[in-house]
Amino acid sequence: MSPTKPFLVQRILAVSLILLLLLAGAMFLGLSMGSTGSGLKEVWQAFVTKPEADSTLNTIIWQLRLPRVLLAALVGATLSLGGLVFQALLRNPLAEPYILGISGGSAIGAIIGILMGFSRFPGVSLTAFAGSMASLLLILVMSGGQSILKRDALLLSGVMVNAFCAAVIMFLVSMTQDARLHNILFWLMGDLSQADIQQVWILTVTLVPCFVLLFWLSNAMNLLLMGKEMAHSMGLNIKAVSVTLLVTTSFMVSATVSHSGLLGFVGLVMPHLLRLQLGPDHRVLVPACVLGGGAYMVGCDLLARVLPEQGEMPAGVITAMIGAPLFVFLLKRSGR
Repeated sequence: MSPTKPFLVQRILAVSLILLLLLAGAMFLGLSMGSTGSGLKEVWQAFVTKPEADSTLNTIIWQLRLPRVLLAALVGATLSLGGLVFQALLRNPLAEPYILGISGGSAIGAIIGILMGFSRFPGVSLTAFAGSMASLLLILVMSGGQSILKRDALLLSGVMVNAFCAAVIMFLVSMTQDARLHNILFWLMGDLSQADIQQVWILTVTLVPCFVLLFWLSNAMNLLLMGKEMAHSMGLNIKAVSVTLLVTTSFMVSATVSHSGLLGFVGLVMPHLLRLQLGPDHRVLVPACVLGGGAYMVGCDLLARVLPEQGEMPAGVITAMIGAPLFVFLLKRSGR
């Protein structure tokens, strides 16, 4: 039996508050730690007693670290929520934008935009969205097209499209001979170092309406988990809801990929872990994925910055090191 509305609201608020505090803590650590020597005490003093506008600490915290931390939170929230949506649509815990090839299609579009000399926004973002929609269309065509919830065919088609996108990406990289090659390669591994505060705010304005829409459709995702026949008998317009979820999620993922590059397995790790702790109700899981996914990505980016003795590694290395073993574990578990 589903929980009563007052209890549900209280549960959503309680979970959101806990994860919001976790996100705030992760962001504070992200602002505090790095290779420059500033620490928790210095950053706290920067919040309490505003440093001089031209001070080095002010530049490090507000102009370098803050945009990167905000971008990491947005990217983590988007990829985590995107994974949750795909897992609900396909009723498969292994589904996520990276594995299904949506991120790969976005990357192809973004690379083409970079090679054509487009600006990060809106040029590269638009080409990334076009790439994600092309991948989505190809997946639907390969899976037969007659049923958008044909989960096994859709998942296998996504894996094949992901492999094809990887081959196209390598082809584009091999054809690039100028100075853009290094930037593209680093970006493909998940690079958050080029965060710009203006672009972060544009991305925020773009993504927040998508988050609200997916929360509004969270109960519809609950119905989809019951199966096609049950959802239809409950009065759900399956095709309209499924198309809305797919297009919205693809748009979100392409917007983040154009800013952060390929970050795999975020959409696999967080929805699964949160579902284990909070249960299957998407009305609770949607805000939890937004806040928990943001905290997770901020933490991964922090590890990418502080683990190397010199310089930093791409954040995608950390997400893959955590996500790939978990993917193998889930794959074996699903085969039992």
